[in-house]
Amino acid sequence: MTTGLHPLGGGGLRRPAVGWYSVPHRVPTSGGPPGLGAGYPAARPRRLRRTPALRRLVAETRLSVDDLVAPLFVADGLDDPRPVPSMPGVVQHTVESLVIESKRLGSLGVPGIILFGLPRPEDKDATGSAALRPDGITQRALAAVREAVGDSVVVMADCCLDEFTDHGHCGVVDQATGEVDNDATVDLYARLALTLADAGAQVIAPSGMMDGQVAAIRGALDAAGNGQTAILAYAAKYASALYGPFRDAAEVTIAEGGDRKGYQQDFRNRREALVEVALDVAEGADMVMVKPALAYLDVIADVHAAVEVPVAAYHVSGEYAMVKAAAANGWIDGPGVALEQLTAVKRAGADFILTYFAGEVAEVLGG
Repeated sequence: MTTGLHPLGGGGLRRPAVGWYSVPHRVPTSGGPPGLGAGYPAARPRRLRRTPALRRLVAETRLSVDDLVAPLFVADGLDDPRPVPSMPGVVQHTVESLVIESKRLGSLGVPGIILFGLPRPEDKDATGSAALRPDGITQRALAAVREAVGDSVVVMADCCLDEFTDHGHCGVVDQATGEVDNDATVDLYARLALTLADAGAQVIAPSGMMDGQVAAIRGALDAAGNGQTAILAYAAKYASALYGPFRDAAEVTIAEGGDRKGYQQDFRNRREALVEVALDVAEGADMVMVKPALAYLDVIADVHAAVEVPVAAYHVSGEYAMVKAAAANGWIDGPGVALEQLTAVKRAGADFILTYFAGEVAEVLGG
């Protein structure tokens, strides 16, 4: 008797017939062309790949401009935008050029941007105090962009301190232990979030991977009357070697050759991501993020299956730079690879993608 189940080996485990398990043992055949005999297959998946229109019609995953968020850098003290050598096409903006780029992205249909503010080198200190100034570079940039684009583009702000500390860590370093002090850092994040919201950020994106950061920020925002400000939590952020070009762009160097493995996730761990995500959702995150993207497609899929809030993925600087470098050497079709990679991230379960390709891809896809 046919049960519609397929055995999966040891222990007699069985599952409903889906996908390849549903292919019958005997594929229907036709007589076939002369000389090919009766075994010629009647089941032909290639029929639906014949033309571009057919492929579009049956595509399972669709990448659109609506899926894109553009990360943008704005630096204090610049007279003109400054290119980032390790990220071709990316610049450190002035406030004026940032406004122009934000309006351009909006005209292309890109629905969101996320801002990273960079202070003057002399303004960095042990606690990242310049990040919290109401008239700081990030706050000025937020106000200018919001005045220019209003609500037509979602304006997000990174909520972290690494760009502003002289040691390059994401928070306050305990001098006795040499480790980042979680709770002291979280207090600063809450204060920083208030200045960002007051300056115009519609979404606060805490990226430091401190325990309890979302709860502290949510509480501070609500208590200050910013209950409508959303939180995009960097919930599963891995200690990755793919962040190098970003640190060039953000002018961040971790003191004494240090790293962030003590607070960002170990890339060998998959299930741990679900613990981090569940905590952030419970603390009030409106959206959660997996970072990086391509090396963590399994984690994106897991998170998408586990939560009911939107899931973001960050296609990071190293992923971008590798495509640009290979394309510059003529080794790959750069735009084609970019589209393929971003579609893979979408296929894995990301609801939207932070990517330095946002503007280029938007031009290809159209708004």
